[in-house]
Amino acid sequence: MTTSKKLEIFNDPIYGFIAIPTPLIFELIGHPYFQRLRRISQMGLSYLVYPGAHHTRFHHALGSMHLMQEAIQLLRFKEIEITKQEEEGLLVAILLHDIGHGPFSHAMENSIASEVDHEDISLLFMEDLNDKFNGSLTTAISIFKREHPKRFLNQLVSSQLDMDRMDYLKRDSFYTGVSEGNINSERLITMLNVVDGQLVVEEKGIYSVEKFLMARRFMYWQVYLHKTSLVAEQLLIRTLQRAKELLATDVELSCSPTLLFFLRNRIAKIDFDPDILQRFALLDDTDLLSALKQWRTHPDFVLSKLCQMLLDRKLLHIKLKSKPIPEEKLNARYRTTKKKFKLTDQETAYFVFSGEIEHKAYDLDKQNINILKSNGKLIDVARASDHLNLKALSKPVTKYYICYPKDSV
Repeated sequence: MTTSKKLEIFNDPIYGFIAIPTPLIFELIGHPYFQRLRRISQMGLSYLVYPGAHHTRFHHALGSMHLMQEAIQLLRFKEIEITKQEEEGLLVAILLHDIGHGPFSHAMENSIASEVDHEDISLLFMEDLNDKFNGSLTTAISIFKREHPKRFLNQLVSSQLDMDRMDYLKRDSFYTGVSEGNINSERLITMLNVVDGQLVVEEKGIYSVEKFLMARRFMYWQVYLHKTSLVAEQLLIRTLQRAKELLATDVELSCSPTLLFFLRNRIAKIDFDPDILQRFALLDDTDLLSALKQWRTHPDFVLSKLCQMLLDRKLLHIKLKSKPIPEEKLNARYRTTKKKFKLTDQETAYFVFSGEIEHKAYDLDKQNINILKSNGKLIDVARASDHLNLKALSKPVTKYYICYPKDSV
């Protein structure tokens, strides 16, 4: 009796069926490091604004891998050489590119560990997996580190028009219901080509690139940097900061052993030995949510109120301005809050603060997007476009915010 080979697939709401192309990728998806991404929110606390935004890094990683499969097939059709080894390297690199994210993704960057971004931790996970899988991830690591001699392979994973961005814009648009972010990733991929070893877009695809960049701008200011998401993330950061301060003064706090370890210890990049990495691999959104629920009744006023605000969505008031917040205005809010709730200066700073956010939809100085003209010349998309707004997208936009309590904390 013969048994048929089982085809492993995922049913994705964006692309339909996504096939797992190789045994190595099947094993990587099944590994606990990757399965952890099912418990890491793709968009942090954005669900407080967009209720549907509960998708995970697991969804996004599979979607990015699917788009990479499409890109590889397209480039091979255009007679661009991509070996089997390079193909698997590309798929593994894009699959694992976000594996180092901590709880609530970007919201907790540099809060769980100090001065360590998720790409650093992703690389540590990939190197550990490379040891476990007998060097099978060597090509993927080279591509992830942007060190592969074929530059376009690196660009497919990390550039201003990579498979990561193509998936998260389309996926986040779908789950938030913000239609302005819905890009035509299939059209963009169809227009890709390689010239002199670098990734380019054929001239016919220039309008698709324009829409992609405009969609990115809309999604950042309307979704990723939405003022409610911004203040919620600031509150979460300050909750962990307060927890660390209390633990440093021997105040007892209940939470998972894994979270407690990272709260008690200052972990920098140099500290990420195999033991720390294994501890980090056990950390996900549920650790923080469980801690918030336990701390909301803590005797410490600051910690309990911060947790109540997040859990009950009774957040601080936030105002966005195009100019820096005047010092006197911040000080007035500070004095009022301090007096009303009988707080110390240190405690008041948890509830009254200001800051700034900046975003540039297209960075002319960072791996620019080149358009392949019909005469064979390459030209930057900002120069090739007749869209007047496209040049403006290459300039940074800065907004300033102030946060303070509403009538009651």
